[in-house]
Amino acid sequence: MSAESERSQLPFEPNKKRQKPAKGKGKQPETKQESGKKDEKKPPFTKEEMAIPQVVSQRMIRRVALFCGIPTALGISTLIASYFLLTYAGIKLAPIAVLLVNMGFFGLGVLGITYGVLSASWDEHRVGGWLGWNEFTTNGERMIAAWRETRQKNV
Repeated sequence: MSAESERSQLPFEPNKKRQKPAKGKGKQPETKQESGKKDEKKPPFTKEEMAIPQVVSQRMIRRVALFCGIPTALGISTLIASYFLLTYAGIKLAPIAVLLVNMGFFGLGVLGITYGVLSASWDEHRVGGWLGWNEFTTNGERMIAAWRETRQKNV
């Protein structure tokens, strides 16, 4: 069983596969004229075939805004709250504590970008769950399978 047949195809992945150029023995060296023609070749897929559908990309953007935006806003709020606590309430917080909490929220924001993209349903006709855990595991498995397939082809 090949890695290609194990991996489920993405809902918006093109059906046709790229064809590798034929390797021929005793191939004649290319002239400048022939090599210039190769540069003008059309790509194997059009932009429309490779593009993520609008519905799916909007779904990803909403999820990234939610899972990245909330922790980032909390990180900024931490700085503002610590300033007001020091200035108006006279409560002095340890700078390292403010820094660690701030970095924690910003770190969650960075992770939220990845989770937002992977937790969105990549199927145009299926919205997916509210938290998107099932979609996250499915899309993560697809991504790992694609990496393995690519690594095996390059070996």
